[in-house]
Amino acid sequence: MNGPALHDRSPASASWRIALPHTTAAVPVARALVRTALAELEHAADSDTAELLTAELVANAVEHTAGSGPIELVVELLPSGCQVEVHDPDPAPPGNLTHPTQGEPDPWQEHGRGLLLIRTLSSSCGHRPTGSGKAVWFRLPVVPAQRRPL
Repeated sequence: MNGPALHDRSPASASWRIALPHTTAAVPVARALVRTALAELEHAADSDTAELLTAELVANAVEHTAGSGPIELVVELLPSGCQVEVHDPDPAPPGNLTHPTQGEPDPWQEHGRGLLLIRTLSSSCGHRPTGSGKAVWFRLPVVPAQRRPL
């Protein structure tokens, strides 16, 4: 070969980037994209958890950022697992994602559990600044073959 390969990825590696509307309609679209991506590649990350956490990230971006511009969903599938990022225009860090608050959420409140779910169910999570706001992300590992549903 005369130079570096342009498409030198393992079969289980792929990524998607899609702009979503800044409305609650983005949540089921994002869930469907993650579900389809994991199924199409027969990826071994936990699809149900990936969908749930993606829905939380997208819902938070829609609810807690001002404006009507699109948000962006980035899904990266790797042999070691998957990473999902949601980009929004607000540079402020997401509440208590990496610094949990003291105490449990109020069981009578409808809100306040999304970031707790992301922290608890992902292998890692965080946020980083972008040129136009921030990206909030989580990672899920590949589920070992003996623990996968049949």
